Amino acid sequence: MRIGIFYNRERVGQAAVSELSDKLKARGAQVALFSSENEIMDVDRLIVLGGDGSILRAAHRASQSEIPIVGVNYGTIGFLTEFERDETEELVELVLKKDCRILRRSMLEIRARGETYTCLNELTLMRRISPEAGESVVKISAKIDDSPAGEFTADGLIVATPTGSTGYSLSAGGSIFTPDCEVFLLTPVCAISLKSRPIVCSDKSELKLSFPEDSTIVLCGDGRFLGEFGGADTVVVRKSPRHADFLTKKRNDLFRRLTEKIN
Repeated sequence: MRIGIFYNRERVGQAAVSELSDKLKARGAQVALFSSENEIMDVDRLIVLGGDGSILRAAHRASQSEIPIVGVNYGTIGFLTEFERDETEELVELVLKKDCRILRRSMLEIRARGETYTCLNELTLMRRISPEAGESVVKISAKIDDSPAGEFTADGLIVATPTGSTGYSLSAGGSIFTPDCEVFLLTPVCAISLKSRPIVCSDKSELKLSFPEDSTIVLCGDGRFLGEFGGADTVVVRKSPRHADFLTKKRNDLFRRLTEKIN
């Protein structure tokens, strides 16, 4: 079995990478080391040493080739990681187990101005912050399968997958969903009206978001800047044909782990 190790150079020392690599090799595995997500290829499984940001970067690349991944927390909280850094023995056992559990996480496909983007966690639409933009909120109109679903008047809007519901959406007052739920969650950020409430829609639906002509909206996907869009643009969101596969010890352990991370 060929195992990849993707690691964040700023958080993970070379000694830790070498120690893990040696343990895998001692069990008969071939090991490939990656410090850039663009290098990831030709492995059966991928270990990610880092925080949630590292997991998201690796998952984007790994999902293109359907490579299952598992994370080791070298970050602050690590919502998406399965192991802590002192659990390498258990990690090696899981990674080399041929029939280990796999949790399939859905992803978003975003189309805007002729470009297509993919997100595992969330798409955020925020008002532009600049001296010229002032302090006004934005209005974002939503249609689900071409039927009006309401207008959000707020600082912005988060469109989260079930994976993303434990992060930004939770902090903005949204709900939590297990990763295997077939939904998207729309949560306004700092809404000025009680009418702007979270909306849950099926991941089989198509979501269209539009804005007033004089507005400028900043789009970010999984924390990455995607561009600025305005009243002439429509952002279309649907479930991506791609998915991210995560190796897991227990399929239904989300809420226990989430409680431990938050506390």
